[in-house]
Amino acid sequence: MSEHAITRRGFLARSAIGAAAVAGAGYVGFEAWKQAHADEPGELKKAGHSLCNSCSSKCGFTAYTRDGRLATMIGDADHPYCDGTLCARGYGYASIAYSEDRLTDPLKKQGDGTFAAIDWDTAYAEIAEKVQKIIDEDGPQALVMIQDPRPSGSFYTARFMQALGSANTYTHGVACNMSKVSGMTQAIGAGDFTSDVENAKMVMFIGRSYADGIRPASLHAMQKGYQKGAKFVMVDPRYNNSMHFCTEWVPIRPGTDLALILAMAHVLITEGTYDAEYIAANTVGFEDWAARVESCTPEWAEEITGVPAETIERLAHEMWEAAPQSSIEQGWRAATGCAHQNSGETARALCLFNTLLGCWGLEGGAYTPPSQSAGKLTDPKFAAPAKPEAKIIGAAEYPLSASSMGVSTYALSQIPEGAVKGVFFYQSNCVAGYSNPVQLAEFVEAAELSVAIDVQMTETCQACQYVLPDTCYLERTEVPEFVGGKVPVVSLRDQVIEKVHPNTRPVDQIFTELAEACGVGQYFQFTVEELGDAQLQTLGLSLEQLREQGTITFPEKALKYAPKTTWGTADKKVHFTSEACEKAGFPASPGWLEPQVMPGDGQFRLIGGKQTIHTHTQTANIPNLMEITKKYGLERIWMNAQVAEEMGIQDGDEVEVSSETYTGTTRVHVTNRIEPTSIYLPSHYGCSVPEQRTAYQVGLRQMDFVPFHIEPGYGGTMSQETLVTVKKVGA
Repeated sequence: MSEHAITRRGFLARSAIGAAAVAGAGYVGFEAWKQAHADEPGELKKAGHSLCNSCSSKCGFTAYTRDGRLATMIGDADHPYCDGTLCARGYGYASIAYSEDRLTDPLKKQGDGTFAAIDWDTAYAEIAEKVQKIIDEDGPQALVMIQDPRPSGSFYTARFMQALGSANTYTHGVACNMSKVSGMTQAIGAGDFTSDVENAKMVMFIGRSYADGIRPASLHAMQKGYQKGAKFVMVDPRYNNSMHFCTEWVPIRPGTDLALILAMAHVLITEGTYDAEYIAANTVGFEDWAARVESCTPEWAEEITGVPAETIERLAHEMWEAAPQSSIEQGWRAATGCAHQNSGETARALCLFNTLLGCWGLEGGAYTPPSQSAGKLTDPKFAAPAKPEAKIIGAAEYPLSASSMGVSTYALSQIPEGAVKGVFFYQSNCVAGYSNPVQLAEFVEAAELSVAIDVQMTETCQACQYVLPDTCYLERTEVPEFVGGKVPVVSLRDQVIEKVHPNTRPVDQIFTELAEACGVGQYFQFTVEELGDAQLQTLGLSLEQLREQGTITFPEKALKYAPKTTWGTADKKVHFTSEACEKAGFPASPGWLEPQVMPGDGQFRLIGGKQTIHTHTQTANIPNLMEITKKYGLERIWMNAQVAEEMGIQDGDEVEVSSETYTGTTRVHVTNRIEPTSIYLPSHYGCSVPEQRTAYQVGLRQMDFVPFHIEPGYGGTMSQETLVTVKKVGA
């Protein structure tokens, strides 16, 4: 076994300090768990299958209860995201069901800014009256929905808005992976791919940390690849927790990853070490990109990135030597996702570099996961409302943005302009996490109608006029969730405990009753169980079967390694050039685009990112997870040790951090594990809601330091395009 292999003891120790140990969380079998808890009172019962809600991965698990109360969760072996394992925050977040800070009744904001409980019928009637007024005066396009995708939430929010006649349903994409999806779509006609890290010889990660993410199955694959001898290279301003399985850390200045990729492409193209045969048969526009990177030498990139030219050249050679069992991993929310002015172009260039390697579809290379979906429902009661004629707000202004996600921050900015009058939020703490909170709160507070549906009071709830209490994810059944992977599956979030608070309602019921109140109830004449069963029947399955198994695989759709020759673009080829990008003001093929802000004397780039035990603002109010944060000081900022010494700052000092939008104080972690121009601030803290008693005022909130701005063309929030100064308090 590798010296880095994960053990139960390692999990318990390392999860406390945010290390990579989540890979081993599920290695403790259910029988071992039962033996360890045999003396606890009450009969242990299998309650059913569900999906975790601590992040958007939605890992499958089997729930067990004692006296009706959740006792434990065991990861489902067939679920492709968890592979039998749940992570630390997955276990921790389950306690939200019993949190003292749960929303329990519908609330209405009073004139003094406080909230008072109202009954459901009154809430529905008042909301519906305002909805109808907005539609009558401004049309349905003046209504907006922002939701963080969950199985039933995704279905019911979109159907509700479509029934009203509005195309404006948005996800959290602007603050997550909008730019990645949009940039990759321009290159390969798909917003995602997967690096086959388990079978690779070499994978380069551009800021993405599987050990901090966390999708447990990805970390399992990384561990297996490491044990087979794969070379994993982490390109990141900070030494993140995935370094546990990496062989090299390449500290890079934030926002300069595009220059690194262009320079590595320069090396391969000028030396003729690329898959010319694959490119000739499966791509268009290669000559344009070859000419564009001609001047992008490793020496040029060194000046921009801080990475030595010889390192850049060596990495390019090593990637080619390992090809086609090598790739640059897609990055997700990191440098390609929503961070910089050049995130979309970085995602595009990343796909094109992988194309040089000829790795697409091959074992150890990179592949687009196969998927399965439900067939068309023929029963008239499930017929969808007519598709709105208007496009989603922001599509014209950000033409490269993925319409399935939408530029939600731009939509909110149209409230003061009068184009948007009403806004709904479902399970989305947009105000705290999507861009500058002060600015977003002002937008929401200016709306004629604002409604938040959630399980606890959030900054977004505070800004709204109405707050409706959702059940937690353990208390409801949702529509089936179809998940792609090497073997695609369908899985189920089923109800595994009774409602803790009687006056809360599940998402399907809330939107069905809202639709009735708004006069469009004819589109919701079915239960969530009827809908789920009808979807499964199109595949020869049933809800009863899925309830029993939790996850059902589709082995006939399993991945088959073969060179990929058909892509999602109009002509089915990889595009080194893009007419859409040209129309949006970018070059036809990706070239160098510098970050929006560049640090001057005494300034640092502020970067954020996840920790193993938290998912941004969602898990911060969980006592057992926050206890780990406080015990190990995980809310501290990171500062380079040499820089700190020059500034007279020592580990643990209280410091003042300032940007153009905010000033706050916190403690500092002085370390060699961050490059000198960066300050790292974990993105989970700084809660400003007193009703979240555990999270309130712990640490700083990254988004407070970020100005309200939007990535040109692509629509990402540019969450790391901000500069800060740091000084010791009292100095």
